[in-house]
Amino acid sequence: MEDSALAEAARQLGELFPAVYLALHRRDGKRRPLAAASRAVLQHLTLTGPVRVGELGRHLGRAQSVVSEIVAHLERDGLLERQRDPADARRTLVWLSAAGVARLEEERQVLSRALVARAMTRMSPRDVSSPRRPPSLPRRTEDHNAGGRHDRTPRL
Repeated sequence: MEDSALAEAARQLGELFPAVYLALHRRDGKRRPLAAASRAVLQHLTLTGPVRVGELGRHLGRAQSVVSEIVAHLERDGLLERQRDPADARRTLVWLSAAGVARLEEERQVLSRALVARAMTRMSPRDVSSPRRPPSLPRRTEDHNAGGRHDRTPRL
């Protein structure tokens, strides 16, 4: 693509983006149900894989008792689960449950799926069935970091 065509495409995207964002962004604001500390624990686990509570506390720079409370709350909410450490059966690891992975995915959504779905009802069936992505853009930023990620980390 020529520089002038690329510049024009960038300009058009720059003009279009604010309108799309304003029309379709999530509007749950302060009512987000996941506290920042809970979100931090869940997000950290996506990077580390299953860990012991004490190790998680050291990673986050928080007291083990504080992290234990957060983990207990997330476990009660079904977002974390405990599992035996395969390297040492006396130890327990905490890890994301399927619901925890789903919650993080929901938290990462910038656009309201309901508003997007409503907007898509005005699109042609052909356009709805073939969403487009510029070929030079990765599906997710994790695609660039796949080599350095923990092998037990779920793909969000």
